[in-house]
Amino acid sequence: MEKMENSENLVQPILVEKETKIPKTMLIVGTLIILAGLGTGFLLAKNRSTMVLPGGKAQILNTQKVVGSTDAKAYPDKAEGVLQKGGFEGEGTHKLIMNPKDPSQTAYLTSTLVNLDDFVGKKIRIWGQTFAGQKAAWLMDVGRVELLE
Repeated sequence: MEKMENSENLVQPILVEKETKIPKTMLIVGTLIILAGLGTGFLLAKNRSTMVLPGGKAQILNTQKVVGSTDAKAYPDKAEGVLQKGGFEGEGTHKLIMNPKDPSQTAYLTSTLVNLDDFVGKKIRIWGQTFAGQKAAWLMDVGRVELLE
């Protein structure tokens, strides 16, 4: 037969933990660390003349004349013309008019690296990667823009 346990052993006291207060010094140090991180991020974002891309293979240029990647292998295709806003039947966000008299000489563009809106109405040279469009004859992801005018 099993031994009957003493009822005193069955009742265990409930431990109540005290609320712990965070020392003021820890709050101050934590706040200073957060502020230092924000300040560093702000300074790095403000000084974006060159930035190394992940992998360290290419840099991002941001000068008055050239914006974008220095990686010529990633963006081998090149074109020149005047940039206009608007794509073609949902493909591209902008278009590069290379010859206003010949609509077939128009490249439809998109870019994950360069803000093309900054160059609308200007004569530019672009470097990019051509890819197949469903409707547009020439669709390109732009990686670098040079202002010609």
